[in-house]
Amino acid sequence: MNYIVGAFKPSCNITITFADGRTRKQVPFKKENGKTVMVPLFQSQENIVGEVSIEPFHGKKVEHNGVKIELLGQIEMYFDRGNFYDFTSLVRELEVPGEIYEKKSYPFEFSSVEMPYESYSGVNVRLRYVLKVTISRNYVSNMVEYQDFSVQKYTPLPSINDTIKMEVGIEDCLHIEFEYSKSKYHLKDVIIGKIYFLLVRIKIKHMELEIRRRESTGSGPNTHVETETLAKFELMDGVPVRGESIPIRLFLSPYELTPTYRNTNNKFNVKYYLNLVLVDEEDRRYFKQQEITVYRLQETS
Repeated sequence: MNYIVGAFKPSCNITITFADGRTRKQVPFKKENGKTVMVPLFQSQENIVGEVSIEPFHGKKVEHNGVKIELLGQIEMYFDRGNFYDFTSLVRELEVPGEIYEKKSYPFEFSSVEMPYESYSGVNVRLRYVLKVTISRNYVSNMVEYQDFSVQKYTPLPSINDTIKMEVGIEDCLHIEFEYSKSKYHLKDVIIGKIYFLLVRIKIKHMELEIRRRESTGSGPNTHVETETLAKFELMDGVPVRGESIPIRLFLSPYELTPTYRNTNNKFNVKYYLNLVLVDEEDRRYFKQQEITVYRLQETS
């Protein structure tokens, strides 16, 4: 019986290393178990180069039907956990069928890899990039090892970045106009704007600006929507008067934002909104929401 149990145990150790792993920038990555680890950061069209090492445990040999490494870009819905939708899939064969008696290393390279989306870990969905090594075997399960890495996508400054101007009104009670200096913001940007009170006949107690993230996954009856309030910024405390102007200046860098994701591989969206909230003395809430675009700007050293 011990022999049978032992047949299903791994007979070797598999490690995946990147050629520039010691010098490449590392970023936090949230694993399936909720733990956060540091993984190397890449951009689209970069070469991904490294080495796979297979080391049999003492006194054991590894019989196999071949060894391969895959580079996968995957989307996983948490309500359909375990099913991955591959949008990128590249394969390199490392070894023909045979036996491994001692430690062996296999270099690999994926050149100018097209990685179309930025990595994302959300409430109901994650988009990840991973290297997967598979040792194929007869009669027993394959041996598999994974190595995650992260991808960021940079966007140049938009050539057109229109201002946002909107009105909020309750007939004969309240009329305000608000203006934001632009509609597209990078992750380290500053939201600058003004609010004008044109008519005030209700007693406003305070006013705040919220940043909201809305993540939608699936489609049709299987659509799941999660809205998070990432920031609340008090703009005013007290009663405004007609003709008053309130400035807005909100720095985005303290908040954990991601770029906007629009119809990513027809699987999910991540959108951001500025939500202006007014609260009167009877705690009634009046609000106006406006979508903004968030993008990642190339950092300058």
